[in-house]
Amino acid sequence: MSSIKLPWTLSLKITIFEFIVNACRRSNGTVNRPLCNFFDRIAPTSKTPQNGVVTSDVAVDSSRNLWFRLFTPTTIPKGGDELGSLPIIIYFHGGGFAFLSAGSIVYDEWCRRLARELQAVVVSVNYRLAPEHQFPCQYEDGMDALKFLDNNLEELPINVNPKWCFLAGDSAGGNLAHHVAVKAGEYNFSNLKMLGLISLQPFFGGEERTESEIKNDRNPLLSLDFTDWYWKVFLPNGSNRDHPAAHVFGPKSSVDVIPDTFPATLLFVGGLDLLKDWQMKYYEGLKQAGKEVYLVEDPKAFHCSFMYKEFPEYNLFVKEIEDFMLKQMKGTINN
Repeated sequence: MSSIKLPWTLSLKITIFEFIVNACRRSNGTVNRPLCNFFDRIAPTSKTPQNGVVTSDVAVDSSRNLWFRLFTPTTIPKGGDELGSLPIIIYFHGGGFAFLSAGSIVYDEWCRRLARELQAVVVSVNYRLAPEHQFPCQYEDGMDALKFLDNNLEELPINVNPKWCFLAGDSAGGNLAHHVAVKAGEYNFSNLKMLGLISLQPFFGGEERTESEIKNDRNPLLSLDFTDWYWKVFLPNGSNRDHPAAHVFGPKSSVDVIPDTFPATLLFVGGLDLLKDWQMKYYEGLKQAGKEVYLVEDPKAFHCSFMYKEFPEYNLFVKEIEDFMLKQMKGTINN
């Protein structure tokens, strides 16, 4: 059992989530999808503002259930006279590539808070899930969502600035956001400009067992048993965890794994997250590649603890994201 002391309400939420995941995943690498869908509560969209945000769903490709939930703040932007319009955050949810959706209650609430507190339009992408759809389907969906937005700006609020576009994601969504950023750097967009990548405790890995994996194995929300299963159902059959999708700077990755156009990156790392060492390897890899990368480490954070308002350091994460975005946006004005 974990020795981390949590408020009872947060402890209950995490216990329920872990129970549901264990009930839905099978040892043979399949998911009981009907049971999973039964437990996964979906938040309805709201044309009437809720906590200063309205939401709507937009179809990208119905044949593969590719769509996004649009979160639009209804209040006046911070520093509106100086910056004028709203940035876009294209967000990819977590869930080990196998669970949850853009409409799940937990992500509806999280993206709603981001839209309100950051005064940004959030585009939360619903991508295909493993094991029914393995690598590279999720990366293709993410890139196709960007192309759709680039060609259909009318789907966004009129006061959006497409030149202020940020990719973001947590856990598996952080992994997805990275690989989409690589693909985006090789594509000529007509309207969108990627200003930054916001990577929240991203899901990376490898065959090596790191110190943080062993030390933090029993901490909330994630265990080695979970991560091994997630990689097994996501990666191509016959692959191991050194596949470039998991081990970005590993032995099977190409030398030019990061394009010159890769955006500035804000990376969050938790001291109690079993993925910490892999995230630090990612940080060092970006630095060695000459990329602009900022590290925010919270020694008290476990995996994805930032998403829960009961977590004491919740405001730290939001403030760091706000400062990073403002810096990147003001840089475009000064240039």
